[in-house]
This record gives sequence, structure tokens and C-alpha cells, in this order.
Amino acid sequence: MKLNLQPISNVLGVLVIIIGLSMLLCIPVSLYHGAGDAGALFESSCIALVFGILSWKYRFRSEAAVNKREGYLIVVLGWLAMAVFSSLPYYLSGITHGVTNSFFEAMSGLTTTGATILTDIEYVPRGILFWRSMTQWIGGMGIIVLTVALFPLLGIAGIELFVAEAPGPTSDKLHPRIKETAKRLWLIYVGLTALLFVVLMLEGMSGYDAINHALTTMATGGFSTQNASMAAYSPLIQYTVILFMFLAGTNYTIIYYSLKGRFHKVISSDEFRFYLAIVALSGLLLTLGIYAWMGTDVEQAFRAGLFTAVSLITTTGFATVDYTSYSEVVLLMCFILLFVGACAGSTSGGIKLVRHMVFLKNSIYEFKRILHPRAMIRIKINKAVVAPRILTHILVFLLIYLITFVVGSVVLSMFGLDFMTAIGAVATSLGNVGPGIGTVGPVDNFEHLPAMVKWVLSVLMLMGRLELFTVLVLFTPYFWKTN
Repeated sequence: MKLNLQPISNVLGVLVIIIGLSMLLCIPVSLYHGAGDAGALFESSCIALVFGILSWKYRFRSEAAVNKREGYLIVVLGWLAMAVFSSLPYYLSGITHGVTNSFFEAMSGLTTTGATILTDIEYVPRGILFWRSMTQWIGGMGIIVLTVALFPLLGIAGIELFVAEAPGPTSDKLHPRIKETAKRLWLIYVGLTALLFVVLMLEGMSGYDAINHALTTMATGGFSTQNASMAAYSPLIQYTVILFMFLAGTNYTIIYYSLKGRFHKVISSDEFRFYLAIVALSGLLLTLGIYAWMGTDVEQAFRAGLFTAVSLITTTGFATVDYTSYSEVVLLMCFILLFVGACAGSTSGGIKLVRHMVFLKNSIYEFKRILHPRAMIRIKINKAVVAPRILTHILVFLLIYLITFVVGSVVLSMFGLDFMTAIGAVATSLGNVGPGIGTVGPVDNFEHLPAMVKWVLSVLMLMGRLELFTVLVLFTPYFWKTN
């Protein structure tokens, strides 16, 4: 079956139009603060809208089916197109100095990675800075999911796009109809963002800082308006952000059940209990490590340890301390957390805890199978048997993830990066975390890296956000066969 370019063009047009309209929302912020970047935002919006409308109207029909191959292609091309047009405000304003830096910052935002090339964030005009936060919020849930909810207006079926974009190997749905699922996801997402904005305002943040941090926290993105990130704010605000980072890393199905009062569903969730355990254990270990190394009071060590653990596990990337300056034990623990990820069905990146659960259970059961080769030993998650196809998918995903990390680290080393920086940059980009280790730690940035390294990391960010298979399947001969 040949690819149908008409729905691909139509969907890409819609995505770029949404990007262009989102830029217009940043102009009032720029004008209010007298930032002087309204012109760059307006020009970028006009370019995006013109391209988007032309692409959308290309051979437009009221009904167009999207099959699986076209769905994957739309998702990848959609993210690339959004990154290209999202980079325009950075490039036209001259803030990022060049195409490479502009694209890197845009891709980091849309994939909610939070890696930045900006050396002095507080110097950046506030309109551009707000756009930077907006890109993370858009990418947090996946603009594709939002578009799925709009597809009925366009006459285009969206189920294949949701399958390609939905984060994590979970089949648990909030509602059997895909349009209703997308609407519920975004209702929860918008509601939590608004709630966090209000809470941060009440706790003493300025309105501008509160809206920016609300957008990037719920997106698990980590872009901040301060050079010191969350260290610039009070302990109360830091504890609040810890809570909302944790919520952002929770499967949105679990949040939905909580809001509906179906707490038995929450308690019985294997992944959520595992999530709680990992956060508690990691927070405790980091607290002990920081306390032993720094000799600070218990509360400061606890807050720093828990904040760092939740930030890294949920791939948010906010920072209150420079964990690279602590002992090697603390550094190693933080590096390991770059590979964890939070729950499937959340806005976080990374491997996802459900995959770790399946892998660990399968590894343990393998010893039973050795002793009892005739026994039927099956893996269960939430009392449901994990299908062999899903088990194979997860094991292959973990292998490809490891191979990608190793190959990426070798490639970066070939460009002259030291060992710690190479593995840190690859791990944090592939996991969509933000800060890494080496010279790309929580108090550093990515500006000093060679241009080719930034392009490699941009590709890794996209692969990590779309969970590898969505991107890599395009490079297989099976994808392009017409029969």
C-alpha cells in the first residue's frame, strides 16, 4: 500500500498552525514587559501560519483515513516540523546565535528534555522565555494527542496517531473512544497546570515566574526563568514543585481514577506502588549521601535529596543543588536515575517503570523456569498476564535503548568530548531529563558543545521522546514496502 501524502500534509499543516497560534499568545507577554521581542514572535507566527495553512489545504478532503505507516510518519515529521518552526523566534531574535543552537533549544523544549544552550537565562527577553516554556507545555502531553481530539472537525481518523505517540507500553484507557480519551488527558493536564500556577502565586512567586514554572513542571520539562533554577526559591515552593513533579510523572489514568474517587484502582496499580517505592528509596539514599558529604542539617539534606530524586526520575530536570559536586556515590546514583523514567502514560520521558518491572519479573522468573522447565510461569502486571508479544517488545526496547546509548556515547567521544560528558549528555538527551554529568551538569549548559554534537543530541532527544521504535521503524525496509 502506497503512502497517502494528502492526510500527512493535512495533519502537518494543523500542527504547524497550532505552533503559529501559540506564538501569538506570547506577544502580549512581550508587550506587557517591554521585552522588545514581539517583532520576532510575530514574524515567526506569520511564517508558521502561512506554511501551516498551505500544507493543511493541500488536496484537502473531508474524509481521509490514516493507516499505521502513515501514522508513524506523521508523528516523526510532525515533531520535526514543530521543532523547525518553534526555533524561529530564537533565530529571528538573535538570542541563540545560529540555526544549530535555535533548533537544539526548540527540540529540547518540545521533547521536554530541558537541555539548554542559554548561558544567562535571566537576560533573555521575557516573550522568548515564555515561548520557551510554552514549547515544553505543548510537547508535554504531545501535541499529537491534542490534535487527535480535533480530528473529528477535520474528518481525519486519529487512532493510529495516538498509538504512535502515547507514551509507554500500556493499553489502559480512560475511555474507549480515542477522542474522549484525548480530551480527558488534556483536561487533567490543563487543570493541574492551572492549580500549580495558583499555588505558586500564593506561595510568593511572581505571576510571570509562576506561569512559566507551572507550564514546565507539569510537562516534566525543567526550563526555568532563573539561572539558579529552583534553588532561587523558598523551601515551601520547592516542596510544592516536588509534589507536582511527582503527579506529572504519574500515569494519567491513575490521576483520573483518583479524581473519580476510585482509590482501589490506585492502590492496586503495580506500577504506581513501584513508583512510590523507587521515589522513596532514591530520595532516602540521596538524602543520606548528601548529608554524609555536606554535613548540612537533616531538613536541607532531605529536601535536596528528595527534590533531586523526583526531578531525575520524572525527567523534569529542575535542580536545587549541584549533585556533580558531591561524592562519587551520589554522582553514580544520579547517573543511574537518568535511565529510570516515571510511569507510562505520564508526561515524563525515560525508559518507564513498567518496562523495568516486566524486565525484573521476567529475570526472576527465569530462575524458576530453569528449575521447573515444564511449568507455565507467566508475568502479571495488575493481575493481567503480560502477552508474549509485549514482553518481546519490552526486551527489544531495552536492548535497543542500551545500544543507542553506547553508540551515541562513542560518537560524542569521537568529537572530542571527555568520557563523563559524553555518557552524561547521551543519557540525559535519550532520557529527556535535561541535566547530566560532566560538563553538562545541573549548573552547566550545552552551549559549549560542538555543533555536530548538538545535532546528534537533538536526534537522540527526538528518539527518546518518541520511544525509539517510532523513529527507527522509518529506517527499516519493511516500512517502505508497497505490498
